[in-house]
Parts: sequence; structure tokens; C-alpha cells
Amino acid sequence: MDDSSPARDPIGKSATGPAVDAPVKILAISGSLNGSSSNTALLRVIRDAASLPDEIALFEALDDIPHFSPDREREPAPPAVAALRAALRDADGVLIATPEYAGGMPGVLKNALDWLVGSGELYEKRVVVVSAAPSPERGHNARESLERTLRMQGAPVCESFTVAVPHGQTEAAFAETADDVLMRTRRALVAGVYDNA
Repeated sequence: MDDSSPARDPIGKSATGPAVDAPVKILAISGSLNGSSSNTALLRVIRDAASLPDEIALFEALDDIPHFSPDREREPAPPAVAALRAALRDADGVLIATPEYAGGMPGVLKNALDWLVGSGELYEKRVVVVSAAPSPERGHNARESLERTLRMQGAPVCESFTVAVPHGQTEAAFAETADDVLMRTRRALVAGVYDNA
């Protein structure tokens, strides 16, 4: 073993700074409970298309997370909350796909993030935010509100963008979109934080 080789941090960068090829474990979370959600479908295709085993873990228990209350924090964490916290601890980075509801992110997603404020699993956890929408002009408000919440919890947002998923898009076109999102996510998580100014 060569002791002179640079150490790697969990996100796939060398300790001295330059990005290197290294597996990145990504936790994917959809902010939608809609069974036909384009955001959830996007993450499932990304998970299934990943070339490395266990590269993408998809958290699918958002609907099982109870309403957050500070009083409940004094009790043992509900099973879905404990599962989310454990999945975040195990991940190098996070990919969140969110629709836009009433000019912001869905309440169920905000509720899940509220459960992480006191436990801190998002602190310094790099995140990529994407919104799958019928046109590229959509999803901006949802992404903006999600980014604000993530940053308030100490999570660096590495990239944020909308991908167009028009109605009637072919399966091949959707798979190509998913490949592009996965590539951008990998690159962003390794490269670091982007400037949203």
C-alpha cells in the first residue's frame, strides 16, 4: 500500500483539494406523495440506472413521517424519522427532487426536514436540488424555498435546477433526462457549493 497517496473525504475529493474518482453514496428523496409524480419516477429511474451497486438509496417513507412537534422530540423518534436520519448519516450527499405546490415546496417535505433540525443530520451534508416539471421555467419557487431551509440547517446546496418532463414524454427521453440528472449530481457533489447570488 502506498502511504503517500492522498486521503479522500467521504464525498470523493482528495484531502488536498482536487476532485478524484471515488464512489459517492447518494440518498435520493422525492418531495411528492403523488403516485404518478414525475419527481419520484425520475429518482427511481436514476436509482435503477446507477452503474455502481448501492450508489443511490431512495427514501420512500415520507408519508409515514408524523407531523413534527417539539414535544415529540422528547420521545423516541418515530420509525420513519429514525430511518431517514440513519439514511442521511450513511450518505455522502443528498439528491432531493421536488414539485412546486402553491409557490413553494410541498408541506410533507418541509415536515420531514423539520424533524432534522434538532438532530443535525443535514449539517455539512452536500445537497443537489432538482425539480421535474412540464417546462424548464417551472419549479423555481419550490427549489428556492427548499434551498433556504437546507442552508438554515447547515447543508451546502451544490446545484439547483429544473428539468423539463413534458406530458407524453417517451420512456427513452425520460431515461436520458435521468442520466443527465445523475451526471450533474455526481459532478456537483464532488465540485462543491454553487453560487446562487
